[in-house]
Amino acid sequence: MTVVIGTAGHIDHGKTALLRALTGIDADRLPEERRRGMTIDVGYAHLRLPDGTDLDLVDVPGHDRLVGNMLVGAGEIDAALLVVAADDGVRAQTLEHLELLDGLGIDLGLAVVTKTDLVDADRLARVTQQVIDLLGRSTLGGSPVLAVSSATGAGLDALRTALSELRDRVARARQARDPDRRIPPRLAVDRAFTVKGRGLVVTGSLRGGPLATGDTLRGEPGGGSVRVRELQVHGAAVDAVADGGRVALNVAGVAQGSLVRGTVLTNDPDIRSTDRLLVVLRPPAQLDDRAPSGRWPLPAGSTYRLHLATESVDARVQRGRGLGAGLADGRQIATLRLAVPIAAAPGNRFVVRVPSPGRTAAGGIVLDSAPPVGPSRRRASAGRLVALAMVRESDAAAARLELHGVIARPAGRVGAMGRPEVAADLDAALHDEAVALPGASGMPLAEARRALVRSLRRQATVDEATAAAIIGRLLDELTTGGRLARAGDALYLPGYAPAGLPAELLTAMDRLEQALSVPAPPPLAEAARVARCAPDGVRALEAAERIVRVGDDLAWAAGTYRELESAALRLATGEPLTPAALRDATGTSRKYVMALLEDLDRRGVLRRTPAGHVPGPRAPTVR
Repeated sequence: MTVVIGTAGHIDHGKTALLRALTGIDADRLPEERRRGMTIDVGYAHLRLPDGTDLDLVDVPGHDRLVGNMLVGAGEIDAALLVVAADDGVRAQTLEHLELLDGLGIDLGLAVVTKTDLVDADRLARVTQQVIDLLGRSTLGGSPVLAVSSATGAGLDALRTALSELRDRVARARQARDPDRRIPPRLAVDRAFTVKGRGLVVTGSLRGGPLATGDTLRGEPGGGSVRVRELQVHGAAVDAVADGGRVALNVAGVAQGSLVRGTVLTNDPDIRSTDRLLVVLRPPAQLDDRAPSGRWPLPAGSTYRLHLATESVDARVQRGRGLGAGLADGRQIATLRLAVPIAAAPGNRFVVRVPSPGRTAAGGIVLDSAPPVGPSRRRASAGRLVALAMVRESDAAAARLELHGVIARPAGRVGAMGRPEVAADLDAALHDEAVALPGASGMPLAEARRALVRSLRRQATVDEATAAAIIGRLLDELTTGGRLARAGDALYLPGYAPAGLPAELLTAMDRLEQALSVPAPPPLAEAARVARCAPDGVRALEAAERIVRVGDDLAWAAGTYRELESAALRLATGEPLTPAALRDATGTSRKYVMALLEDLDRRGVLRRTPAGHVPGPRAPTVR
């Protein structure tokens, strides 16, 4: 595990010199930085600790006009190293950088008082106490404060020990947050450039993992796929990176200029392109005795500059149903409307700033990167919003489901197809509604499905294909559980025995439908033989729309087919869908994928193009 630590502090307080003294690496990589003697863009170094592990160190500019560049580096760090010069003391950018770290929720770090060779003991003691008091007003309260001279080397050994201890604190926090280490890889690009003879190279701080040469990642915003041709760590090629740290990727499959600072490379389905964020904001830390800057809560209609990961974009505060709710701890719930889409996921931390005069307006956390729209907005009550803002990160997914009613987890490029989830209250209401539909004389199954799909879509924002899949599973649960009975193409109340097909055949039909309820079903003839379902039963299943036949010997249960259809639509909406991408998303094989795509093309749900399949003229709206 590699930890990323970012510097912070006023211009000319010795951040770059300190990293050079620690690592022997000059993080001022640009000629103009060396000419002017100041860090202009983000720089990087690494420190080999005595136990053989590495720390990645991010050097950020301290000039007030370069705060945006500072936030590019600070947006993806695990911990902070605040630098204050002993001869100068706490200055304007010391306060602003600490305010920004507080807004980002950085609570692990340490402070270094540098240039100790230029002051006497009394001055050093006063500045050290000043820094201790300052940290106490921020999320970094209680962090160690050390005294160092980069010129003489005094204090560097103690600093290396403190950095080792900081690495261990970060490791414990990461273990508590993700004990099973299941976070997919995510890299927010901070540099992108072309190397002659090798192509496009991007760099960034890797989150999660593992990541290996040959892996395919998705670029957001945009959704295009890239392949990792080569991985480098600290200038050396490696086959794989286990978990985090600074990396450089030589990538293929994208045009030059399509990956820029702010792009996120990932296969995490929770990360999506969005221009709306549901967030919880908190006021900036009050680090001195000046009056608080700006208004609180942030007024609706006001525009700020949002900094999230390595991206920055204009954001307008919006209010609406349930929004603007204030929490007991002084935080504010709001929706931010972004000028252009960015890559974001629930849990991302960010800051918003007033561009001119530059100051921090708020820090915050993304609650939902796809806030409710349409019918689901009616569920966004103040109570549900507050519940989402107050829950632990591990319980946030359940709270978001309660907010939306239905969540169809985005289909990723790798891994099995996810199933849509339904909130408990909505699921119970749909079950009760379904049981009430047949009445004493029964009801055609297709009619019942249509009625329930309409009801679901009135109560939650969900596309038709996903709604049909949800209702198909619901009716299966009700018939399997005995709350409804099914015979031929009709639903009945339990205990009602309609004339027509014999009971043995009805039971066989249920067995066959269950056998076809998988993404890769057995051949239809073989499945019917094993289920002892006669041809009359197979025809009855088709007539009742309980199975969907796409070939002479291939059929899916209707609910499973709708789930496959929904997954294909979601993938095709992001970019032209290839058979390989659908195969990976559904966990099937080319045989099933090609049959499904041909059927969706025939029905007009998809349309084949030279680049792949795109939504067709009869595609339902995908939200």
